Amino acid sequence: MKERLLLWVALFCGLTYALFDNKISTTESLTRWQSEGKENGSQAVQEALSILRTLQPRHAEKTGFMYYAKEAFFFLFMNGPRDDFRNEPSKPLTEAVRLLESAPNEPDAIFLLAEMNFFGNYTHPRNYKEAFQKYSNLVGNSSAQHMLGFMYATGIGGAVERDQAKALMYHTFAALDGNTKSQMTVAYRHHSGIGTPRNCNEAAFFYKLVADKAITYARTGPPGGQSLQKDSYRIADENGGVYGEGASVVSSGINANKAGPNSDSHAAFDDVLEYLDLMSRKGDLKATFSLGRLHYEGSRTMKRNLKTARKYFGSVARKYWAKDGSLLTDDSQTARVASKAAGYLGRMALRGESMDQSFEKALQWFKRGLANGDALCQYQLGLMYLNGFGVRKDPLAAADYFKEAANQDFASAQTYLGQLFLDQGDISTAIRYFDLAARHGHIEAFYHLAEISNNGIGRERSCGVATAYYKLVAEKAESIHSAFDDANEAYDDGDVDTALLNYMMAAEQGYEAAQANVAYILDGHHSVLQWKKNTWHNAALALIYWTRSAKQTNIDSMVKMGDYYLSGHGIEADMEKAATCYQTAAETHHSAQALWNLGWIHENGIGLEQDFHLAKRFYDQALETNQEAYLPVKMSLFKLRLRSFWNTITHGKVNSIQPDPEPKKDFSFSEWINNFLDDPHPYYHSDEDVDPMPGGDDWVDDIDDSIIESLIILGLAGALIFLVYYRQQRQNNYRRERERRQPVQEPAGQQADGGFFPQPGDANYGQWVAGH
Repeated sequence: MKERLLLWVALFCGLTYALFDNKISTTESLTRWQSEGKENGSQAVQEALSILRTLQPRHAEKTGFMYYAKEAFFFLFMNGPRDDFRNEPSKPLTEAVRLLESAPNEPDAIFLLAEMNFFGNYTHPRNYKEAFQKYSNLVGNSSAQHMLGFMYATGIGGAVERDQAKALMYHTFAALDGNTKSQMTVAYRHHSGIGTPRNCNEAAFFYKLVADKAITYARTGPPGGQSLQKDSYRIADENGGVYGEGASVVSSGINANKAGPNSDSHAAFDDVLEYLDLMSRKGDLKATFSLGRLHYEGSRTMKRNLKTARKYFGSVARKYWAKDGSLLTDDSQTARVASKAAGYLGRMALRGESMDQSFEKALQWFKRGLANGDALCQYQLGLMYLNGFGVRKDPLAAADYFKEAANQDFASAQTYLGQLFLDQGDISTAIRYFDLAARHGHIEAFYHLAEISNNGIGRERSCGVATAYYKLVAEKAESIHSAFDDANEAYDDGDVDTALLNYMMAAEQGYEAAQANVAYILDGHHSVLQWKKNTWHNAALALIYWTRSAKQTNIDSMVKMGDYYLSGHGIEADMEKAATCYQTAAETHHSAQALWNLGWIHENGIGLEQDFHLAKRFYDQALETNQEAYLPVKMSLFKLRLRSFWNTITHGKVNSIQPDPEPKKDFSFSEWINNFLDDPHPYYHSDEDVDPMPGGDDWVDDIDDSIIESLIILGLAGALIFLVYYRQQRQNNYRRERERRQPVQEPAGQQADGGFFPQPGDANYGQWVAGH
């Protein structure tokens, strides 16, 4: 009885969803239409917009009883695809479309209809060919030109054939008319040579247009500028990467999540929050502060919650300060954590986040944190004195605070300090601080370095460096030209069509993460156990985006390119190109998959000469790169040794596995001396290059160590020879002097030495001559 009741409830809720789901829509077209400044359109357009405003958002969250009841209804009673259940548009939508079509000469109506047909807004059926026709009728509209360029670039929906030349033409028209999205697209195409030869100056020109808008946007808003939220994530990374957990670069080797006694390598984000919350309830101030920071900054899976962040920061601060500012404890660890919390509380008061803006409260919190040397408090105080927020303007005091924070490697302080030096004309010092801040990805530092490189200030002009920095600045301000947040939300809600469109638009603008996402969706080979067919599979288009992603140093994308060329997937098979892709990815020594693939290629002689010995080397390197590859590598080595053994006993032509003995050679004495002097000896060098005394003269490092050692050895040998020679000379002098002072006398009774032969005049001389 209970089961039957639940079944009827699910049926009722499902029917309710079927009747009212035709109201689900989004306000994307309305927002874009208003951004064009078309609020004074014809009466028909105004009436249509008034109807569309009443429609609800397209995506519903996958939570709650209604969602699961709806799913149960479709599972139990719907035999066909779900999309077929709501083909018919709702009456309000039909009326709105009729009103828009009644104004065929109204640009606003044409543009809104084109958007509805392209994006499927307000549950309108997608019709890319109709959207193309509508956009084509809007002559001189930069947004329409941008969309036409996008459709020619991708051939989306089969509305038109891909034509990169026409795509670049329409994007260029839109870019010159001020369309930010097309400016990004044209800059990336000139930068990468898509549809046109590579042109650094053109790329720098268009990237600078977007970078100027991005830096203007970043500087607006509350003190300290906008909080730039990052939404450009790779969706494959949530599953361990393109090849899965442990096989992809993002989740293997040095990037692997390694479990420890106090951590879980496979813990989900919700589990981390739960653990931090548990530790916070037990009185762990670090955990409480971490919770506040997570809620303040937000993440891929959690939106910012300033009210909750303020609660956690306040909880930490109350453990150290009383209401009157007096100290409650003298514990140094509590003081450090509380000072960090004070910095965030002061920042929120300064910017008016989750509270009314109050310079007085901000100054109070910053001074509390300043007592313990908190870098954020130092930077924010410098900001207040620089701009006169609640205090008198004092650039010198601001510079002092910035310097103290910069010495603690605080990026924002380093950037502001660099700006002060730049204003004073000290270019070299300014560049040094900008470089330090750029290590942390600070947008202002990137922009200043781009301007310095582009204009040749204090250094020779470098178009390539300037373009790279301008590109980083432009991509930092995602909200002004991309829709990553909408794409991520649509993908999480299961609307892959909408997600794919938004990812493709961002990919055309040069975002590597978007290119990897588009390729991942179009790939269709995520797992051999995948039971559901990928309806978005397009191998040829996927290869294009794998290639673009690989050119922006995505190693897994490079390996994917090799897979496509190896199997002829989406393109004609080319074993040499496959081997080149694997070799390029393997040179980074981060991809065990690429190294294993190279071993397999050498083992089977595909695209490269068959060589069992080289195959073994690559298999061994794959295991060294990623210990999780132990089982596949050992199995491959076992098979390889069997093949090598058979090749050896049958005298095959393939190079078998051979030991690598150290080469030995009998050297002559002179060769041994030369080798000893030329080659650094292991006894005189340590394995690690450690400088025990940092600093000193840099010119010493330019001298080769082997030359210094040779000179020292030669000097010692010369000194030894000189000492031996000097000792012998002194001994000879001493002997001669003694002989001179003491003449030799014959001892008494001893016969004089007549020599070996008798001398003439001797009595025995005659007998000696006669032979006696």
